[in-house]
Amino acid sequence: MIAPTDVEELQTTRTEKLLAVVLAAFLLLGGIWTYTRLDDVVRKHVPLPTATIERSPAVTREASAQQRVFQEQERSRQALQNLELTREAYRTALEAHKPAQPLEQKYNAAQAAYAAAQQRLAAARREEAAAAPAANAARRVAGTKLDAALQRQARDSFLARLALVVVSIGVAYWLLGYMRRRQTRWFPLAGSAVAYATILAFVLAGDYVTDYFDPFQWGIAVVAGIGIVATLLAYLVLQRYLVKRVPQRRVRRRECPFCGYPVTTGPHCEGCGREVVAPCANCDAPRRVGTSHCAICGATS
Repeated sequence: MIAPTDVEELQTTRTEKLLAVVLAAFLLLGGIWTYTRLDDVVRKHVPLPTATIERSPAVTREASAQQRVFQEQERSRQALQNLELTREAYRTALEAHKPAQPLEQKYNAAQAAYAAAQQRLAAARREEAAAAPAANAARRVAGTKLDAALQRQARDSFLARLALVVVSIGVAYWLLGYMRRRQTRWFPLAGSAVAYATILAFVLAGDYVTDYFDPFQWGIAVVAGIGIVATLLAYLVLQRYLVKRVPQRRVRRRECPFCGYPVTTGPHCEGCGREVVAPCANCDAPRRVGTSHCAICGATS
């Protein structure tokens, strides 16, 4: 049976370190791909309003009125051009003392046609002005709906990405603790997961820090806070683990479990003066302080 190796005493080879770095790179590659795909998934499940603004009755009326204004402007321009031509012809005939009665009739008809075109143009403009308020209101309503859908897409996309980062951080630190408890040589790969989760958190922060607005303006602070708390908790667990394991490692190296000073055969440490040999609580036999089991009866500490 192979005795378990203390994680703190593992001598990680360069190949293991290289593979840990490679694993972190591939984890990051998959994580960033998932990070970007979440936006497409959210857009598919949160569609934009299908009804276009052009289909609104109010906008249709305004467009029809605008088209009529354009047509009446063209007709008014043609009527004015015809009026100018007939006027010049009538004036030329008068100056040449030629019969001008037919030209006068054409001139008067052109004047009447131009006046009628101006009246129709004014009516078309009034119709356009009357249709404008309802059309503008319809545009505002449609714009509000569109903005709300876009805002929801942005919010859901951020929350999905935030969940990915939070889960990655949680799983990475859980794996770190699990590998440490197992005391396995696979422990360096847990560092790959921690590095991946940390970099992914910075990717999220860099993605949103420049254009962050309500309602999730504290999102980056949440990510930073979760990372800080998780790191502090991991550090606390590590310190408790070291408090438990350091004395045992010192005893194996024939050092004082309290100060680490090399001990001799005496019952007290020559560095700090504390007892390094004490009676076993089970059999009262002399026992090194800090050992897991008594050498005489095998009782645990």
